[in-house]
Amino acid sequence: MTIRAHGLTKRYGGKTGKTGRTAVDDLTFTVEPGTVTGFLGPNGAGKSTTMRMLLGLDAPTAGRATIGGRSYAAHPAPLTEVGALLEAKAVHPGRTAFHHLMALALTHGIPRSRVEAVLDLAGLTEVAGKRVKGFSLGMGQRLGIAAALVGDPATIILDEPVNGLDPEGVLWIRTLLKSLARQGRTVLVSSHLMSEMALTADHLVVIGRGRLLADTTVADLVRESGAAYVKVVTPEAARLRALLPGAEVTVEAPDTLHVRGADAPAIGRIAADHGLPLSELTPQTASLEQAFMDLTHDAVEYQATTPVGAAA
Repeated sequence: MTIRAHGLTKRYGGKTGKTGRTAVDDLTFTVEPGTVTGFLGPNGAGKSTTMRMLLGLDAPTAGRATIGGRSYAAHPAPLTEVGALLEAKAVHPGRTAFHHLMALALTHGIPRSRVEAVLDLAGLTEVAGKRVKGFSLGMGQRLGIAAALVGDPATIILDEPVNGLDPEGVLWIRTLLKSLARQGRTVLVSSHLMSEMALTADHLVVIGRGRLLADTTVADLVRESGAAYVKVVTPEAARLRALLPGAEVTVEAPDTLHVRGADAPAIGRIAADHGLPLSELTPQTASLEQAFMDLTHDAVEYQATTPVGAAA
């Protein structure tokens, strides 16, 4: 089922809704089945508010959010169509993991066998009878993911699912999300771990200050980032630089150039045509983290300063 946000806006404060703080501002994007879509943005960007509007927990000031062509509330059996994890701690602490999931399952006629299956999938079978108040943060995350999957939904929406997970748990959720997408399900997941998103997500929706900044693939975002460049080492650096008027060239050392706006094959051809020797010609690909930082630099709401004397 396709997730669609069209003109989503959420304002807080002001008697008419026309003043006050705008958390989400005319946001439009689509999340397609069969892919893992990463939902990224700095703190305060409006990610959680957007997810809450997708799930009908917050009413938009303007715009519309649909899943499979209808609002979440209009689905006759939402748990079997849309699974979500927004807050892993939203569980009665006195319940066991098994009884928490059974309580959810009974509202939709989901059999006990499915509860047992998701407990096993999440690695919680051995602690199924343990009260949730004794769970670690990672165990709570696993239970929240199990709850999102108990209805075997076609659409999965997860907010920071790897929070609190150990390395084995991070690998598990990465593998799980990719598997769900391969099954043709729609997967929308937010995370602040760029390294993990680089390994997990196929597509990205990036927002800042409530506005859409990018709706693209991971590869395209990284490729288009200004952080990518070509490292060129040549004793004729000055001459080569003069032959690249359309590129952005930074002199790193007397014989070393960092070139943006021209790829390695083009630079190599220019050097060969003019008889300039090259001892290194290496494309330097930006990381998703660097591409994200560059894209959202002006949209960061809370910026810390670097202490005087701190190492770069």
